[in-house]
Amino acid sequence: MSQSATQYHLDASRMPKHWYNIAADLPSPPPAVLHPGTMQPIGPADLAPLFPMELILQEVSTEREIPIPEPVREVFKLWRPAPLFRAHRLEKALGTPAKIYYKYEGVSPAGSHKPNTAVPQAWYNAQAGVKKLTTETGAGQWGSSLAFAGNLFGLDVTIFQVRVSYDQKPYRRALMETYGARCVASPSNETQYGRAVLADRPDHPGSLGIAISEAVEIAAQHDDTKYALGSVLNHVLLHQTIIGQEAMLQLEMAGDDPDVIVGCTGGGSNFAGIAFPFIGQQLRGGKKRRIVAVEPAACPSLTRGKYAYDFGDTGHMTPLTKMHTLGSTFTPPGFHAGGLRYHGMAPMVSHLKELGLLEATAYHQVACFEAGVMFARAEGIVPAPEANHAVKGAIVEALRCKAEGRSETILFNLCGHGHFDMAAYSNYFAGKLTDQSYSEEELAMALSGLPSVSV
Repeated sequence: MSQSATQYHLDASRMPKHWYNIAADLPSPPPAVLHPGTMQPIGPADLAPLFPMELILQEVSTEREIPIPEPVREVFKLWRPAPLFRAHRLEKALGTPAKIYYKYEGVSPAGSHKPNTAVPQAWYNAQAGVKKLTTETGAGQWGSSLAFAGNLFGLDVTIFQVRVSYDQKPYRRALMETYGARCVASPSNETQYGRAVLADRPDHPGSLGIAISEAVEIAAQHDDTKYALGSVLNHVLLHQTIIGQEAMLQLEMAGDDPDVIVGCTGGGSNFAGIAFPFIGQQLRGGKKRRIVAVEPAACPSLTRGKYAYDFGDTGHMTPLTKMHTLGSTFTPPGFHAGGLRYHGMAPMVSHLKELGLLEATAYHQVACFEAGVMFARAEGIVPAPEANHAVKGAIVEALRCKAEGRSETILFNLCGHGHFDMAAYSNYFAGKLTDQSYSEEELAMALSGLPSVSV
């Protein structure tokens, strides 16, 4: 019998007490965030209608370490530190000399990495006297995480879920409702922007950009309501760095150090969580590693998008950020990895790609599900469709090592489990899961509509 996975689990006393802010170590700062009306850099007052001041200060901070509040760390103890595993059986199945480790974030109450930022965001809002939160969600991992966190701190949570995922994943919706949140299919009749979208196309499948517009519209209109975001912004990526910091400590326990780090990318949060601490170490003179971002071929912002200023939402209510974007009006096809169906990439992740600190690749969903099934049969954990992209990327790297006869160490982030995604797996086994392609014409049209910014 082959060796089972080796688990490296930290004692709770070794949980990181600070988040790592990569802005402190950058060789050049990222481009400024601009006000869409004045085209001038925004200030804290511009973000105040949407976020509490503590999160705004984190968004613009250049301090390397930002303390994790004790009440947040107490909640984290429900599942953190999260385990790191050595995937011996997967290595054997692949016949690779590479060593494969994965950080498993599916142990959180909501089943993914998203509570790492949902809990602090809810806590900071509650401390600021906020009563209600609005947000968007794709697959539902972020929505269920904010529902969980909002309930902990007495906040009412309304979640606009992309219509195609709302229909595909009813149990994600049930989980949000179990935690006490209200889940609305987007585009909806509850907002001016949602009604406008439906008037133009009543059967619109929705997009994260549209759902963001709806959530932002509600938050901006009510003094007791703020907006919470599950990816893209600096403070969200910051909160996820607890993943990579723990992984560093656990790899020290294993006596190992990764040569390649792989993460799936949609908006960039789980990728940043695993990769940013290692990139920061490299920027401070440490070991140089290959950092690989894996995205869906049906929504390839890093590999096919343009690095340009764009809106974060389809309704053009957000500030302008410079990022790899497919255009804010781009609607990706309804593939199952709903958490990766976003038109843009986090500005900080985009900036690092421009600096040559990471590389990007894209795969279609059938190949990713094939990788996920192989992983499940070897390691016993069924990955979420989003995480299957990271699994695919790690397997590609392991097979490269096999072909080259190299015994490299590969680390990837298994950002969530697929227990609510079994309909997608059933479709895969039935041959009904197909690779979906976006319209080149729609992409060209969306990119032609990018804002004109002379900076």
